[in-house]
Amino acid sequence: MVLGATGQIGRPAVDALARDGWEVTAVSRGGGRDEGWPEGVRVARVDRADDAALAAVVGDGCDVLVDMVAYGTEHARQLTSLAGRVGSAVVISSVSVYEDDKGRNFDTQGEPDGFPAYPVPLTEDQRTVRPGDASYSTRKAALERELLAAGDRLPTTLLRAGAIHGPHCQTPRELYFVKRNLDGRTRRILPYGGGSRFHPASVHTIAELIRLAAARPGSRVLNAVDPDTPTVAEIAGAIDAVMGVETERVLVDGPPPAPTVGDTPWSVPAPVVCAMSAAERELGYRPVVRYAETLPDTVAWIERRLAGRDWREAYPKMFQTYGDLFDYAAEDAWLEA
Repeated sequence: MVLGATGQIGRPAVDALARDGWEVTAVSRGGGRDEGWPEGVRVARVDRADDAALAAVVGDGCDVLVDMVAYGTEHARQLTSLAGRVGSAVVISSVSVYEDDKGRNFDTQGEPDGFPAYPVPLTEDQRTVRPGDASYSTRKAALERELLAAGDRLPTTLLRAGAIHGPHCQTPRELYFVKRNLDGRTRRILPYGGGSRFHPASVHTIAELIRLAAARPGSRVLNAVDPDTPTVAEIAGAIDAVMGVETERVLVDGPPPAPTVGDTPWSVPAPVVCAMSAAERELGYRPVVRYAETLPDTVAWIERRLAGRDWREAYPKMFQTYGDLFDYAAEDAWLEA
């Protein structure tokens, strides 16, 4: 059973599990079906906030429950309450749970010198934020703590996803460059010399890890990222290549020169690069896709969503998360100066 089946990760995960021979029930609030799924996939309409409805769709039980949309202690306890009827679970977490040795993490990045200086590569034994309800990161940490503590009753693989990318994403970082190309913006202002690296995670990479973990139950935490970590300049160049445009890079040493100038969703002052050796060792994981290979589908999806619409209407969560990513007047003023 897959919760959140019609989301960005759920769609390829359902497909991967079904093609691997599992009998899959795809659960979502809308009860929808992806056109690419095999015919044997069953669908169910359930709001995971409704404990009784979730228990009903589990019924007499399932071998594996895959949860794309779990956050915090409440969802963890909801899952463990089903332990007698669920063989094992695979649950999506996030690399945002990590903090560095000075206690800096994604929640402190807005403070002076607040961005974490993680080791490269970042392994699963790196310390994490204190569990709680304060933020996305602390809620994911609370989710992990509860599920790992219940590992004897419900073996759970927790996948710490990086910067997720692919079709159906509600906050695609690629939008920053795709829209600029569509708008004829030929100059790219890139802070930190264009060298920022924030480890991407394809929906296909995560789906492959889900497929492997489903067949190898265990209580564990694993990073879930792509085999390559392109810089923000390389990402911009790869998107330009897909769209058939040529642009000029304006590289800035240090942070963005103004609040809405050059602050791409990929730009970070220190690298966030994760190791995949644990997944290779415990699941037999091998890379299935590289970042640039996935871009044509991602770019095409973004272009379709933007067609005839204001970007804030097409991607409201993107605007809520990052603010005004397309302040062209501020960019032009800075470039002129």
